[in-house]
Amino acid sequence: MNSNKAKTLKDLSKITGFTKSTISRVLNGLGTKYRISEATQVIIKKAAEETNFSFNENARSLRLKKTFTIGLIVPDISNSFFAKIASLIEREARLHNYSIFLCNSDNSTEIEKESLILLQKRKVDGIIISPVGLHYKHLEKSYSNIPLVLIDRYFKETNIPYVTSDDYHGTVEAVKYLINSGHKKIICVQGVNETSLNSNRTSAFKNTIEANGIPLNESMMIGDAFSEENGYLSAKKILKKTKKELPTAILSLSNTITLGVLKALHEDDISIPKDISIISFDEEGYSSLLKTAMTTISQSKTQMGKTAFMMLLEQMESEEKIKQKNILLPTKLIIRDSVKSIH
Repeated sequence: MNSNKAKTLKDLSKITGFTKSTISRVLNGLGTKYRISEATQVIIKKAAEETNFSFNENARSLRLKKTFTIGLIVPDISNSFFAKIASLIEREARLHNYSIFLCNSDNSTEIEKESLILLQKRKVDGIIISPVGLHYKHLEKSYSNIPLVLIDRYFKETNIPYVTSDDYHGTVEAVKYLINSGHKKIICVQGVNETSLNSNRTSAFKNTIEANGIPLNESMMIGDAFSEENGYLSAKKILKKTKKELPTAILSLSNTITLGVLKALHEDDISIPKDISIISFDEEGYSSLLKTAMTTISQSKTQMGKTAFMMLLEQMESEEKIKQKNILLPTKLIIRDSVKSIH
């Protein structure tokens, strides 16, 4: 063990290989409470003793400043995508001895603002947020006071770090697959127009359609929310078209939208892919279990959740402002049975 004097938690962290938060909890006598292994506690205490670390003063100082809690704000916890993300972030936080306060903004900017204020009043050490997507000034204000990471959605106008899927490339790949399968009459059922992910996905759809010589018109885009209701109502409108106007394929831009689309198609006895082909953004546990297994654009939720927490942890444990870090995670087109070749 290094015999040099350790002056700060950062020094002790370098010597032991454990995070500053773990070391602080052990030296504060909170190791057992936070389920830190006995072996880890022994290593940390021994290192503190051998390096003459004045942990009482440092621990007391840290205790006044840190709560070992983080906030997580999602737009819709009933959406299985965000439920999974929340579960993954909570698991990663627990591994690093942090607890979570979870807030559901219910797709409301006002509730989102209230949640940010509430979490800061609770003295959380940092916040991960998937913003509703309409405004960002309140996020910039929070970022000036507390570590913050955006997940799934972001704003180009800000310098707030984010992690999200490569929505553009994922959509391009899906549209190309439909076109290569012979489809030219494709309708895209979209979500909230102002969000970054909807903007990236719809831009990719339009650009790929035009790049392949297919005339683009307004009727190829429909919808206005990432909800089952939007998917249902949009599909009902599509099915009212004449046989000549009916699309041969639908691209759904979220898992919740897809549920509504499937419900509407089922009610009208529309067979997939015999009558209409469909691709859904988001891979779900049920995607392969449907009567017609769904072709999907899969996102790495596990990597997204873990990366978001580690980005936040880096900010929380840094003694200086960290340079903005933005991460795009690759998507994967999972081909199953919901797209018919019509060559």
